[in-house]
Amino acid sequence: MENAMQDEYDALQRNGTWTLVPPSRGMNLIDCKWVFKIKRRADGQIDRYKARLVAKGFKQRYGIDHEDTFSPVVKIATVRLVLSLAVTRGWCLRRLDVQNAFLHGVLEEEVYMKQPPGFENPRYPSFVCKLKKAIYGLKQAPRAWYSRLSSKLISLGFVSSKSDTSLFTYRKGSVEIYMLIYVDDIIVTSSSQDAIKVLLQALKADFALKDLGDLHYFLGIEVEKKSNGDLLLTQKKYARDILSRVGMANCKPVTIPMPSIEKMSRHDGDPLGPEDSTKYRSVVGALQYITLTRPDLAFAVNKVCQYLHTPTIVHWTTVKRIIRYLKFSENTWLLIRKRSPLIVNGFSDADWAGSRDDRRSTGGFVIFLGSNVISWSARKQGTVSRSNTEAEYKAMANTTAEMMWVEQLLGELGVRLKVKPRLWCDNLGATYLSANPVFHARAKHIEIDFHFVRERVARRQLEVRLVSTEDQVADGFTKALPHRKFEEFKNNLNLVEKTSID
Repeated sequence: MENAMQDEYDALQRNGTWTLVPPSRGMNLIDCKWVFKIKRRADGQIDRYKARLVAKGFKQRYGIDHEDTFSPVVKIATVRLVLSLAVTRGWCLRRLDVQNAFLHGVLEEEVYMKQPPGFENPRYPSFVCKLKKAIYGLKQAPRAWYSRLSSKLISLGFVSSKSDTSLFTYRKGSVEIYMLIYVDDIIVTSSSQDAIKVLLQALKADFALKDLGDLHYFLGIEVEKKSNGDLLLTQKKYARDILSRVGMANCKPVTIPMPSIEKMSRHDGDPLGPEDSTKYRSVVGALQYITLTRPDLAFAVNKVCQYLHTPTIVHWTTVKRIIRYLKFSENTWLLIRKRSPLIVNGFSDADWAGSRDDRRSTGGFVIFLGSNVISWSARKQGTVSRSNTEAEYKAMANTTAEMMWVEQLLGELGVRLKVKPRLWCDNLGATYLSANPVFHARAKHIEIDFHFVRERVARRQLEVRLVSTEDQVADGFTKALPHRKFEEFKNNLNLVEKTSID
């Protein structure tokens, strides 16, 4: 680790991160520490040992040594949409990594930090570091890095997306480049390999850029390209890490994450102790991240998230069941098909008054671009619905908002839909309510702000269709399903077992 620390310190010095100044009275001096991490590859093998100097940013004071904060994190739905377009068009996919990314950000505020432990200047041991560049741990470090990178990209002819500020697009003639930024992890896809090479050379002039080659692994997600051009996404390694962390690596698997007859309440069971409550929150937080590629877990994870404040033994038992299902389905992959038409379809559903505690409904949706899943949600609604129609209509409104965002993002990427988006709902009353003003008199209690669905329909920007409950793809986002229906739900969402696609 000493070599890793020296490498990090040398990088800080080369970058001109700070200058040493004598301490003064009234100075807000923050501390720093060394953080060590073992970086691993997708197969679990050790890649390198890493040491990083991190500032204790929690000691910063707003208005004195920091102002606005911002983190350049691309929406995962944007990632799935761009991957779907890239696979459909046969574009190349590359992954880039910026070494010491935050150190490239230039600070606008005056920030003072103690000298790094073990690397104090022998001539000026009492001096402090006046930071000129951002450093990991500072509250404004992500914003400073994003500002530097975006300025460079804009100077190269890129345009920042209005739908997702961490997506940058370049279009000139027949050449198109899309760049997705998740802090220092970057995905680049383009219609031209040569254009990516030119881009890399331009970025290397300003940043310590590392080309990691074709996209195989990013943000804990493994990516595999099939011979027919289809793409597979999985978080198998991350799932195994969760199993090991909870001590359930060899647990008995179950075929569904939650029993279909179960209706949990915050009052079920005895409360967990302080240590077990902390463990509950930590594990549930890890399960939230795995839903990036596992929509089949969205409802169950959302359910246990509702009890983070006062978890009980019953809630912890439910979490362990989800983990046992994770053991059963660890070879599950999300499939992105190459042959997929540019048509947007959304499925909306609601489980009326499903919560035993406050009788709020659970709304869910899933949005497809052609045959590929782009976005999904399973969430308790913010207000109590007085009828099934109202609950369904609220779910339709949330789905419509997401479909509008997808349509806008596609427009920024130069994709013009030939067919207007379709929203599928299995409630007859909500379907009529979206198009027929006569029904408004029977539903005065429905909030007016949800009526923008009707406005979209009236402008012919959205088409609402009725689908039978049996064919409702979003059913598994609002309730726990029995085994047979749950398998159909997974199949509809393009979730496949690795053994069945080899």
